[in-house]
Parts: sequence; structure tokens; C-alpha cells
Amino acid sequence: MINNRITAMLGVQYPIVQAPMGWIARAQLASAVSNAGGLGIIETSSGQLDEVRGEIKKMRELTDKPFGVNIAQAFVRDPDIVSFVVDQGVKFVTTSAGDPNKYCSALKEAGLTVFHVVPSLAAALKAIEAGVDGLVVEGGEGGGFKNSRDVATMVLLPLVCSKVKVPVIAAGGMVDGRTMAAAFALGAEGIQMGTRMVSAAESPVHQNWKDAILGAKETDTVFLNRFGPGPALRALRTEKTTVMEKDPPEGGAMGEFRNALALYFGGDMEASIALSGQVAGRIDAVRPVAEIIAETVAEFHETCADLGARYGKA
Repeated sequence: MINNRITAMLGVQYPIVQAPMGWIARAQLASAVSNAGGLGIIETSSGQLDEVRGEIKKMRELTDKPFGVNIAQAFVRDPDIVSFVVDQGVKFVTTSAGDPNKYCSALKEAGLTVFHVVPSLAAALKAIEAGVDGLVVEGGEGGGFKNSRDVATMVLLPLVCSKVKVPVIAAGGMVDGRTMAAAFALGAEGIQMGTRMVSAAESPVHQNWKDAILGAKETDTVFLNRFGPGPALRALRTEKTTVMEKDPPEGGAMGEFRNALALYFGGDMEASIALSGQVAGRIDAVRPVAEIIAETVAEFHETCADLGARYGKA
């Protein structure tokens, strides 16, 4: 057990959260994370709320541990998304990709704990003003949708932590116990894993995507859509995304997601965009979630103890 504000607020054993990836962050993966002592998150960014409702029902069949739901505001199609989330009976929600003022008050009035995902200090301070309970501070090296003016975790995380008093979960580059220890040294009290969980044994994505992560170098991601239209994003380097990096499609990268399921579950790596963080360069095996979390926690404690022994004052 790691005792801090994050584990107390979320009711979990370890302050390790799984990123809310569209179509991927569903019961199969999220329940494995919760059962291993972390916090599984169910996505809504796919927009398939009927399916999401079913996934939440499955979660309750697969785990009796806490889990949360994400509201990715830029992709919300249901004006009653707050009622939808509240009706699912969850106690924790992350909001992202939008104004924290939009849903924070209504969610908190319903008794939920709310964390907002932020890519900059200005966004963090805006979320604090909105009344959030905590922050997910996401560095630009992480996969998925990004601020076009990306800032690395090593810069962003200590900056935000020096200016806010709420608990912080670090995202972007988080993959093992050493990165977790580094995040805690910079002020975080929890970490969020995305790419590591995409490549996990319980991840529902096609093996071709997992193999692409295992084969990737640390330089094998591209930053797309920096100048719009639409959100910027970080993805694995493929033939398609290499072309898009220099010659963005008319209308931006978002149109490529109309074929997302052919990549995600059909294995055609050129059909769409495989979102991924730079940390793909550090992942060399598909591992069960329970092993990933257990080894992360063990290495975290070992790293902290080793640093204390080597550099602590006598």
C-alpha cells in the first residue's frame, strides 16, 4: 500500500491510473488495472455511450474494486453526459480536452471526485479556479491528443506542482518504477500509464499494434496537426503518419480516425493513426497488467530506497 492523497481519494492500493483511451479503455483492460490495485478508467471519447454503459456493467462483474470514467469534452456528443456518468454510480471522473468549468460543478454537486487533465500551467490554474479536486498533468511526450505547444513532463510537472496545492497525477513518459519515482520527486502523488497499457496482455488492440510498440525506438513517434485544424496528437511512426507529419491532410488529422477500428482491432497499421507516446521506445515485452503494476511498485520503492541510501544525509 502506498499511502498518500491520491490513494485515499481514489480508494486504491497504488496511485497508478490507466489512461482513458478511446475504444481501448473498456472493461477488459480497466478491470485488470483495478484488480491489480490501480485505478481502471472507462472511456467515453468513442462516443458510443450505449456500449460504454455495457462496459461499465461488465466492470462490476469483473471487479469489486474502484474504477473511474473519463469525459473527453471535445468528443462528447451527448448533452446529458454528466447525468450519464452520475447514473453509472462511479465516484471518480477525469475530464479532459476542454474547459474545466463546463462540467466540474455539476459533477462535484453529484458527489464525484473530479480531476482535470492539463497540458500547461495556465490550464492547471484555470482548473483550480473551476474547483477540481486534483489534476492529471500531461507532458507532451505522451501519446494521444496534445496541446499544440507541447511541454515535456520534466518541465511541466514540477512547474505545476510548485503552483498548486491539489494532488497531481503525472502523465507522459510513465512506464515503470523509475519513472514513477522521478514523477514523485517532481511533486506528483500518482502516475497515469497509457502506451504501457495499450501494449499490455489485457489490452484489446490487435497484436500488430502491440508489436509496433515493441519494435519502436524512442524516436519513432510523430507529432501531428501542430498547426491544426483540430487538436494536435502524438502517434507511432508509420508510412501514413510519416507523410502526414510533413504534409498534413486537408482538414487535419482527425479525419483519419474514421477508419480507427480497422487499425485498433483489425491490425491494419496504415488504416488510421496509432496513438502512442515516446515511451514506446522503452517497452520491449507484452506483459500482464498485474505484473506491470507489481513490478512498477517494487521498482518505485527500490529506487526511492537506493537514492536515499546513496544521497541521503548521514
